[in-house]
Amino acid sequence: MEKITSLNINEKEDYIFKKRATIVDYHLKHNSFYKSFIANANVKNWSDIPVLTKRDLQQPLKNRLSKGYSAKNCQVNNTSGSSGYPLSFAKDKFCHALSWAVFMDRYSWYDINLNTSKQARFYGIPLDKMSYYKERLKDKLGNRFRFSVFDMSDDQLSRNVNLFSKSNYEHLYGYSNALILFGKYLEREHIVLKDKCKSLKLCITTAETLFERDKKMLETQFGIPVINEYGCAELGLIAFQNKKNEWLINCDDLYVEILDDNDNILKHGEKGRIVITSLYNKAHPFIRYDLGDIGTLSKNSTLSKPILESLTGRTNDTLNLPSGKTAAGLTMYYVTKTVIEDAAKIKEFMLEQFKLDTFKMSYVAEDVLTEVQKLAIKKALDNYLEPGLTVSFERKVSLERAKSGKVKQFISYVE
Repeated sequence: MEKITSLNINEKEDYIFKKRATIVDYHLKHNSFYKSFIANANVKNWSDIPVLTKRDLQQPLKNRLSKGYSAKNCQVNNTSGSSGYPLSFAKDKFCHALSWAVFMDRYSWYDINLNTSKQARFYGIPLDKMSYYKERLKDKLGNRFRFSVFDMSDDQLSRNVNLFSKSNYEHLYGYSNALILFGKYLEREHIVLKDKCKSLKLCITTAETLFERDKKMLETQFGIPVINEYGCAELGLIAFQNKKNEWLINCDDLYVEILDDNDNILKHGEKGRIVITSLYNKAHPFIRYDLGDIGTLSKNSTLSKPILESLTGRTNDTLNLPSGKTAAGLTMYYVTKTVIEDAAKIKEFMLEQFKLDTFKMSYVAEDVLTEVQKLAIKKALDNYLEPGLTVSFERKVSLERAKSGKVKQFISYVE
């Protein structure tokens, strides 16, 4: 890791091109699955190498491993399935170690030492006994404490504050959605978390997109800087915000591209599919791997310093409308959040699309939405999307979470 980060601009660009070619060559020689997948593509021309999707990987893991690798000598894990395609995968041990070296390097930008800094973790946890206690043990060894995201009631959040006041946590880490709920509770109770826990330095949000308005609220209520992390289980850290508020893409052990629907490489500033190559994983090929996310590289990006300008959701979050228009599912965030959050004290919400013109909003709030507020949301639908859409409302005690503890704020059941 130290060798990679010490490279100058020209050396770093040369390094990326060489590692890119090396990992393709390795899998063509040692991985029968990848050799079959790539067929007769011209590997000397990078853009001719076919894009690998999660559907392509829907077969037993043993069929996808390179020669000499097995579940016994690799780090084997599973994705959460939030993309709709849960996946088992493997990393060789060097690749896995380098992934963690990248995390450690980025956290050190903010004086956080992953070996010694105590972490308050707002994350999902398996509920079956064996897996539950395994995760608790890992947390203990990793110097972190896991707060449940399955119970975000005021009573539980009050107990959380009490735990902070008795502990020496240096940073918070967890799902954006869960940390926002905690921040809103602190706001209602007029509490600044750092007043309760003086050792706090930083909050790192992950999993769901963190919007600027929510970031400012968290910084106020936590009393510390809040930064965005973007990563995934298969690849590790993809992007991390620096102190200049740039979302720097990890080009130390990954190579990131933005492609259109026809697999053409897009110019910087154009929105498209995020496709990533793991430069070190010899056990399992992740070469031009379509993660299922949509994003944009900044026009200021270079090969040695790529900057993620925006992360606008998953490919399966697309919102299709009767007129033929499409929009990102995150549009619904603006439709609802800017209209009702303050007035109705909404804690969390989820929107579902059942037909092209039919939506339902489920929400958790102190008060039932008034007819005026419902009308405002319907008007926002007209403005942000198109006229003629219908939306129903249902107030709930809590929203359904995935096994991972995540809440999807928009789900479409329309093919």
